[in-house]
Amino acid sequence: MQLTVLTVNLHKGFGFFNRRFILHELREAVRAVSADVVFLQEVLGEHELHAARIPAWPLAPHYEFLADSLWSDFAYGRNAVYPQGHHGNALLSKFAITHHRNHDVSIEGPERRGLLHSVLRLAEGRELHAICVHLGLRESHRQRQVERLCQLIDSLPADAPVVVAGDFNDWRQRAHRLLSRCAGLEEVFVHARGAAARTFPARWPLLALDRIYVRGASVRQPIVLPRRPWSHLSDHAPLAAEIRL
Repeated sequence: MQLTVLTVNLHKGFGFFNRRFILHELREAVRAVSADVVFLQEVLGEHELHAARIPAWPLAPHYEFLADSLWSDFAYGRNAVYPQGHHGNALLSKFAITHHRNHDVSIEGPERRGLLHSVLRLAEGRELHAICVHLGLRESHRQRQVERLCQLIDSLPADAPVVVAGDFNDWRQRAHRLLSRCAGLEEVFVHARGAAARTFPARWPLLALDRIYVRGASVRQPIVLPRRPWSHLSDHAPLAAEIRL
């Protein structure tokens, strides 16, 4: 079985420097990829102030607005909560999501992070475990969060295919070896091209912050998405890949 996955940091639906609300453009760009499973980070679930002052603000939560009629199922994991609302990770799926759980991996301080784990029901009763990741900015936090990710994957059935994708903030690229050793994960761009794809900042990518890892699946083809329109839709360039189960 072959499927396409996409991961993108939505930057809460705003462009560079938060000057312009571009969620409608983001939805069209995400839809154009036609991915089977979409991993989203920095998704606004609710924001009362923005909803009151921005005319184009959707009535539904952003993940539901993005799913529209193309992705039948979606899951949301709330990470950061503040007086105006909240944001977190989300997953859009063309397959049924049988259950999901958001694992809080926040360390000390105000930075809130989570691992959104969803179980997808594929054809013939098969299951796919999809984990949407957004790790911390501090390396000491990321190390502990990667350990939590390894523990989560170790708790899954050994023969179950797993896709882990999102914003790892791992600018020193230290997660590859640990995730390979402790969880048997393989990064799709490293496997296909020998190096992780540079994704940040989107207009002039220098750092490989975003990743797609797999276990129990083969990498058919990483997909390089065009700079336009993506280079002005988020501060992170998205990644996509075709994988085979």
